[in-house]
Amino acid sequence: MSGHKAKKQFGQNFLVDQTVIADIVRSISPQPNDHMVEIGPGLGALTRPLLQHLHKLHLVEIDRDIIARLKTDYPQDTIVIHEGDALQFDFATLDAPLRIVGNLPYNISSPLLFHFAAFAARITDMHFMLQNEVVERMVAAPSTPQYGRLSVMLQYRFEMEKLL
Repeated sequence: MSGHKAKKQFGQNFLVDQTVIADIVRSISPQPNDHMVEIGPGLGALTRPLLQHLHKLHLVEIDRDIIARLKTDYPQDTIVIHEGDALQFDFATLDAPLRIVGNLPYNISSPLLFHFAAFAARITDMHFMLQNEVVERMVAAPSTPQYGRLSVMLQYRFEMEKLL
C-alpha cells in the first residue's frame, strides 16, 4: 500500500521499520480466534502480519482513501472495516473480550485512551505505538513530573507497561 501521503488532519504517521513491526506483533502475540481491533490501520504495516495469525481483524479507519485501498488489498472474509472516527466508535458493538492494537495518531492519542477507559470491562489488552512523552505520562509513578491526569485515569482502569 505505498503511494499514500500521510494526511495531517488525521495525524497520520506510518510504521515502516520492519524490526519494530515484528517486535510489536511479537509483543501482541495474536491468536487465531482473538477478537482484535486495529485502530488506524493506515498502509497495513501491522494489518498484514496480524492477519498471518488471525482468522478475522476489525479495522477502525476514518480516511476514505485508505479504506478503499484496504478493501482491494485484503480478502473481505479476513477484515471487517468500520469507517469512522475511533473517538466516536462504540466498542460495545463488538464481541468481547477485545484486544485493541494500533499505531495511534498523535493528535488523538490521549483522548482515545480516555475513550477506551469507558470500555475497560470489555478489553483484555491493548498494544499501541505512541509518542514516548505520552507513554511516559501513562506509566508515571506518583510524585514524578510526568504523573498527572492521564496517569491517574489510565492506571485506575488498566495495568500499564512500556514494552519497546
